[in-house]
Amino acid sequence: MMLLTHLVIALSSLVYSAYVFFNPSRAGLRRSYGLVIATVATGTYLVVSTHSPMLQSCMAGLTYLGIVSVGLVSAHIKLVRVRNR
Repeated sequence: MMLLTHLVIALSSLVYSAYVFFNPSRAGLRRSYGLVIATVATGTYLVVSTHSPMLQSCMAGLTYLGIVSVGLVSAHIKLVRVRNR
């Protein structure tokens, strides 16, 4: 059940970060940060509770964080540019 929760949170985080990239807002960025934190927390719990191989889990987590971070940083930059006009 926790694995399903983790997957749903991670996929919704990816989709929502793409949405925030195209429609940046301060509240949207906060929600997206919350989804990222929830994904990392559930992933950490899964690794600890199932004794998964750390290297594979960390590589998947770092890839996820890299993709989402690029989107969120870009959205933040777009939001700053829009507010400074």
